[in-house]
Amino acid sequence: MKRNGLLITLEGIDGAGKSTQIKLLAAWLRRRGFKVCVTREPGGTRAGEHIREILLSSATRSLAPLAELALMYAARAQHLDEVVRPALARGAIVISDRFNDASFAYQGFGRRLGERPVRLLDGLICGSTQPDLTLVLDAPPRLALARTQSPERSASHRRFESAGTAFYQRVRRGYLTIARREPKRVKLIRAGRAPAEVQAEIREVVVRFFDAHSKRMKRKQASVRASSKTGHGF
Repeated sequence: MKRNGLLITLEGIDGAGKSTQIKLLAAWLRRRGFKVCVTREPGGTRAGEHIREILLSSATRSLAPLAELALMYAARAQHLDEVVRPALARGAIVISDRFNDASFAYQGFGRRLGERPVRLLDGLICGSTQPDLTLVLDAPPRLALARTQSPERSASHRRFESAGTAFYQRVRRGYLTIARREPKRVKLIRAGRAPAEVQAEIREVVVRFFDAHSKRMKRKQASVRASSKTGHGF
C-alpha cells in the first residue's frame, strides 16, 4: 500500500496528559487545513477495543507478560490494517495515542521481557510502517499516577496502574532509552506543566519536523528528476 501521509505518535506513562495534548494538536492541524486521523492503542478498531478491555481490566491482573505482548500486537495488527495504513494511503496525518514504542517501554522494560521478543513481533506486524515523529510526554511516575486516581477513571480498568511505581519507573526508563537512541524521531516533552505550555512546545516540534520533512521530500524529488535526465531512472 502506497504511503503518502505521516504517522505522529504520542507516548508516555499513564497520566502524562496525552489525551488532552492529542485533542489540542489535532484541532490545531485541522485549522491549518490538514487531514487528520486520531486513533489510539490498544484499540482503534472494534476488535482492538475488545482486546483493550482485556488488557486494562483489573480482572485480568494475572495475565502473563508474553500474553500481554501478544495481545498488544494482535490489536496493533488490526489497527494497522483497518485504520493506520488506509489513512496514510489517503495522505492523512495519523495521530496515535500510543503505538509500538509503548510495547518496548511497557512490555520490554516494564514487564522485563527484554527487547528481542518485541522486535520480533514488531518486524512481523509493523514492518516498514513506523512513526515519522514520536512525542514522549515525560513525567515522574508519582506525579503521573496521582492523575490517574480521578473518580472518572473506573477502578475496574486500573490493571497497569496497580503494577506500582517501580513498574512505571522501568517504563519511563524504557521511553528515555528509546529517545536517547533515536533523537531525530523521538522528542521528549516535559509534562507536568500547564497544558497550554506543553502544547506550545509540541507545536514548535511539529513545525520543525514539517520543515525538515518538506526539505527531505524536495531533495528526494530533485534526485529522482536528476536520475531520469541521466537515464538512470526506473
